[in-house]
Amino acid sequence: MTTTTPKQLLTFEQFLEQDLDEEGRYELVNGEIVRILPTRQHDNIAEYISDSFKDEVKRLKLNYRVSGRIMVRTLTSDGKEQGRHPDVSVVDKTLWDSNLAAYSALLEPLQLAVEVVSTNWEDDYIDKLDEYQRLGIPEYWIVDYLAVASRSYLGNPKVPTIFVYLLDKNGVYQCKPYRGSDRIVSQTFSELALTAEQVLKS
Repeated sequence: MTTTTPKQLLTFEQFLEQDLDEEGRYELVNGEIVRILPTRQHDNIAEYISDSFKDEVKRLKLNYRVSGRIMVRTLTSDGKEQGRHPDVSVVDKTLWDSNLAAYSALLEPLQLAVEVVSTNWEDDYIDKLDEYQRLGIPEYWIVDYLAVASRSYLGNPKVPTIFVYLLDKNGVYQCKPYRGSDRIVSQTFSELALTAEQVLKS
């Protein structure tokens, strides 16, 4: 009879202490380290959104930091710690600057998180949506540029779509889809002049 030792599941704090030397980004999912390797198109879209946000921050002198390198601790419905790494994060600059010696991992909610959808689309539409809502992130974008989610989200025929989720007064996300020439309405960047098509074709 063979016995196997169960794999040790990491806490968020242990995850941050790991020496991860391979290229790519990493998340802590269900106690295990998951490596994220985006495609070039995925990376182009995330960078385009990030640059657009940075332009707004600079133009309007907003007190935000925009980055693609911020880790945030979330909790699942059963209280399990996750380490999420949005493709684009917008965080209050005062909060960010309050502890410059700390690593780029936050326990507090971001102002805005953007996930550019990959083939494992359920992560963004279901798991992260629940975790970001639970954490209290006021604005969450799902950018489904390949239209890989199910028809219940994208319609029939499936069309590339950007979903913007905003927290209501009860702490529940309300969703608005944007397609084609629709101008994306952002609570964080109220003067943002960006259409879904501009983002999806970047």
